Amino acid sequence: MKHKYQITGMTCNGCRSHVQKTLSEVPGVTDVEVNFDDKSATIDMGNHIPLETFKAALEKEGGKYKIGMLNEKMEEVPLKVHSPTSDNNGKFYCPMHCEGDKMYDEEGNCPVCGMDLVKQASAVSSSQYTCPMHPEIVEGGPGNCPICGMDLVPLVPTDDENKTYQKLLKKFKVAVVFTLPILILVMGEMIPNNPITKYLNVDFKNWIQFVLSLPVVFYACWMFFTRAWVSFKTWNLNMFSLIGVGAGAAFIFSIVALLFPSIFPDQFKNADGSVFLYFEAVTVILTLVLLGQLLEARAHSQTSGAIKELLKLAPTEAVLVENGVEKTISIHDIKVGDLLRVKPGDKIPVDGSITEGGSNVDESMITGEPIPVEKNVDDKVSSATINGNKSFVMKAEKVGDETLLAQIIKMVNDASRSKAPIQKLADTISKYFVPTVLIVSVITFIVWKFFGPEPSYVYAFVNALAVLIIACPCALGLATPMSVMVGVGKGAQSGVLIKNAEALEKMDKVDVLITDKTGTITEGKPSLEKIHSFNSYAVNELLLLAASINSQSEHPLAEAIVNKAKNEGIAVKAISKFEAVSGKGVIGIVDNKNIVIGNDKLLQDKNIAISENEKEQIIIEQKKGKTVSYFAVDGKLEGFLVISDAIKSSSKDAIQKLMDEGVEVIMLTGDNHNTAAAVANELNLSNFKAECLPQDKLAEIKRLQAEGKVVAMAGDGINDAPALAQADIGIAMGTGTDVAIESAKITLLKGDLQGIVKAKTLSHKVMRNIKQNLFFAFGYNVLGIPIAAGILYPFFGLLLSPMIAAAAMSFSSVSVIANSLRLRGLKL
Repeated sequence: MKHKYQITGMTCNGCRSHVQKTLSEVPGVTDVEVNFDDKSATIDMGNHIPLETFKAALEKEGGKYKIGMLNEKMEEVPLKVHSPTSDNNGKFYCPMHCEGDKMYDEEGNCPVCGMDLVKQASAVSSSQYTCPMHPEIVEGGPGNCPICGMDLVPLVPTDDENKTYQKLLKKFKVAVVFTLPILILVMGEMIPNNPITKYLNVDFKNWIQFVLSLPVVFYACWMFFTRAWVSFKTWNLNMFSLIGVGAGAAFIFSIVALLFPSIFPDQFKNADGSVFLYFEAVTVILTLVLLGQLLEARAHSQTSGAIKELLKLAPTEAVLVENGVEKTISIHDIKVGDLLRVKPGDKIPVDGSITEGGSNVDESMITGEPIPVEKNVDDKVSSATINGNKSFVMKAEKVGDETLLAQIIKMVNDASRSKAPIQKLADTISKYFVPTVLIVSVITFIVWKFFGPEPSYVYAFVNALAVLIIACPCALGLATPMSVMVGVGKGAQSGVLIKNAEALEKMDKVDVLITDKTGTITEGKPSLEKIHSFNSYAVNELLLLAASINSQSEHPLAEAIVNKAKNEGIAVKAISKFEAVSGKGVIGIVDNKNIVIGNDKLLQDKNIAISENEKEQIIIEQKKGKTVSYFAVDGKLEGFLVISDAIKSSSKDAIQKLMDEGVEVIMLTGDNHNTAAAVANELNLSNFKAECLPQDKLAEIKRLQAEGKVVAMAGDGINDAPALAQADIGIAMGTGTDVAIESAKITLLKGDLQGIVKAKTLSHKVMRNIKQNLFFAFGYNVLGIPIAAGILYPFFGLLLSPMIAAAAMSFSSVSVIANSLRLRGLKL
């Protein structure tokens, strides 16, 4: 029998797996399927099992997860773990993304891999201000210091990554201070006529080593042992599992040998009868591992450098215009609808539109393009872009987390935490990596014990220890996320927003690009060039009717008609029964006249005839690359509208570059064949389809995918949303609609096809970087572990000291991060 239950408390797929495993272990359960999306569990059981039995099983896991009947009102257990939301600012996550998008309220260590959690960059700047002369003064907004009268400055938030680095640096200094004397005591024996042995006997020297090792083990590096304990307790084995076993075994061995030397065989003893101790090996190993963690902390802060640069762009204050009076206010006090004065050289505080004046605006920090853009009344402006040498007044339309800058930072954060499909290989290997290393270490000990030279026990112990220390699963775990984080940030700085790591990986495999025409290949700013009347209506009469009927349409062509009427001083009339026919045009009633404006398909649907003479006049305009809309009144064709939309200057070059890289470019447009052919001819495009409805674009993408093609779709309109969602990679123009952007995997802020070239280049470089990282991580472990086991000894007499193994392990992860950081210098 099967029963379905409700589950609460799950925050990620790791939780889902844990709940499924716990419930499957209940006696009598034959099968369990836990669904994370609808928070349910379907349990197959031979005989009915009381709900209380399942509750008790989950209760043993700490009470985090709850089970109940469907639709039962259940209280969620307050958690310190957060699933991703738009309010993840200030939360912490694992840089290896062991638990997917799981977030934590407090800093600490990842319960899976033990890595230090990293704080997510906040998309909102500090709202507190302080005095540069009197830092004890902290105010909620700008103003003057009550003590000295100086202007208050924004209070810079604490850099949590630097805080982690400083904490590790302090511990590292302590470790070095106590490790160096131990090294001197041990290495001093190699000095001829060593003065140390003259004044210190062996027992006293060993006790000094023990005392000096205590701060290293129990203060500076104790976190490694606690992480190792947690890893074995939860069976999430990782790098710290190996370090804990290796260093812990050597430390315990040394203590026992110090206290009870008589219990050890002669093989473990020196000529003077004392036992070999490993306090220096333990402290050096732990100190080197700590050094690796220190360098990783510094490197991690650099991988998120792009996000930090974006955060620096966020303005902190604005000039509010209220009743003709201007006053400076905090960015956090701006409300939608406020009028703001933007002075020359100032950063634009929020997203909005210009209501008075105009200027040239530097949008390079958003789009990556260095040329300033001219802005006038009614033009949109974005937060963090920089005003030129003129002043203007703007109306605030999006504030706080709704601004473009905040959304960019959020998207980059989300994408940086996502997993690329290629990471599955590393995840699978990591799952079995640590148990395999433990087995290899045991085998190494046995082989050296029975086949190694004397003292065989010592050789066996040291080489088994080296195997444990040199293995580095973290290098495998970091190989993909570090490259993704740096690559996504680099893309954002160049105006290419990538929704997740899967899109970044798949973009490299794209071999077909489907592109819309209007707003993608063309400027998307059509203008009404002329109106032609066939019969009794005057041109101004047709313009009045056309503008009235299009006043309720969101289409760019409709906007061009309405703007033309405004410029001519024509006021639109009231309409009724308005309908936008997707991919065809608009219909409605004005002054009791049935108006139809659209393409020939719409006229066919309405049974409106077109004479041969009328067709010839229209074809002449279409062959010039113009878009023509038919105009019918009361079932009769009365004229047509000629609308021009210039091709973007970058489109031809971008399409050629993509084709040179082996990408097949196909233009699908709802425009007529003649217009589409004229545009395609100018772009040297051989593949295009005209008169495509939204469903036609969708069908074409499905057809190509059925042939095994990896298809990218670039578009900007609402009618492109289904095709964007169906494509392997949906690419939205940032100048387009919110619906299109939401449906896409990649957004081009500047809204031109050169962004696709950048995205393709970025994807290729990031994937190559990931493969380099994986090759290094695999190669390091494949070569390092056998060398540590002593495979070179029979041939060259070489053995690897555990201390050298620790240094190699520490620098392996740092090397992977350093290679990822090379992407910051990538030119797109």
